[in-house]
Amino acid sequence: MIRVLTRAGFSFVRQKGSHVRMKKQLPTIRLNVTIPLHEELDPTTLIVDSKGLWNV
Repeated sequence: MIRVLTRAGFSFVRQKGSHVRMKKQLPTIRLNVTIPLHEELDPTTLIVDSKGLWNV
């Protein structure tokens, strides 16, 4: 997942425990993504915070 997001223009922000935080700046908003570092990821575990635009 980290490799896919990096190719999509996201950059590494930090790692805390078993989670990695990545960000991508767009012209009007900044996307923040938190990715759990587990063997398999459930598609619903990806958390995206874009400053009030939407949360998953």
